[in-house]
Amino acid sequence: MTQELIAHALCPECGSPEVIRDREAGELVCSKCGLVIQEDMLDRGPEWRAFTLDEKSDKRRVGAPSSYSRFDKGLFTDIWVTRDASGRPLPPEVRRQMWRLRRWQIRSMMHTSKDRNLIKAMTELERLSGKLHIPSSVQETAALIYRRALNEDLVRGRSISAVVAAALYAACRYTKTPKTLNEIAKASPRDRKEISRCYRLLVRRLKVQMPIDDPADYVSKIAENAGVSGEAQGLAIQIVQEAKRRHMAIGKDPSGLTAAALYIACQLKNEKVSQGLLAQAAKVTEVTVRKRKRELVEELNLRVD
Repeated sequence: MTQELIAHALCPECGSPEVIRDREAGELVCSKCGLVIQEDMLDRGPEWRAFTLDEKSDKRRVGAPSSYSRFDKGLFTDIWVTRDASGRPLPPEVRRQMWRLRRWQIRSMMHTSKDRNLIKAMTELERLSGKLHIPSSVQETAALIYRRALNEDLVRGRSISAVVAAALYAACRYTKTPKTLNEIAKASPRDRKEISRCYRLLVRRLKVQMPIDDPADYVSKIAENAGVSGEAQGLAIQIVQEAKRRHMAIGKDPSGLTAAALYIACQLKNEKVSQGLLAQAAKVTEVTVRKRKRELVEELNLRVD
């Protein structure tokens, strides 16, 4: 049914109570005088149609999807203590009962040490992801890695913040998100050495197959921080791809190799970008950029100053 009668609605033109909502046209129309009372209305109903009660029950969806980055996976119950579902105030006796139920529900959510651990860990993961602008899909992967580590009893005796940071770095590596360990350690309250130790533990004990970092994934990020043009970025990607084809990227820091390729591309495009600016954007030293530049120039036979 695409049309329905709206109860307790009057037409402002003729005063008729026969006001109809037309879902297909998105309009509120008076059936007596034809006045369009409202148009461009949003249809907040489901996008599916059902012709039987069983089909309607199967297709019905309630609430948001579950999320591993929430300690309760988003499947929580909220107990109202002041008003009922219709908005009417609750009697004093019922209100006291709701307060007691709410208190015991909060206590039951943190009943075990695992639940308390997840609450603290997911809060830290949310903070790190927001500070580093991590996509929600990568955050979900990090939460799943941390839950696996918690089930394997790998968090016992270690800092929750360090394991969370290690899980986030593992998720970035697994999804090829260009975030370095130094960036994550800078945003985390734990130091780089401790996070690196936890990361190696997660990879070894959880048997996570990490893909090899592609230096081309870091081109846009470093170029944006250094203000390099799009033409130079395209040339730098070609240089990196050729270096990979000749197996020059094996064992090299992808950030340093990318910074060197961008420096060479800027020289070929006559763009004035210093090695120090690229080294600062890539979070490496100028010595690393100079060394990688020399290797690329000699191996690829490039003519630069």
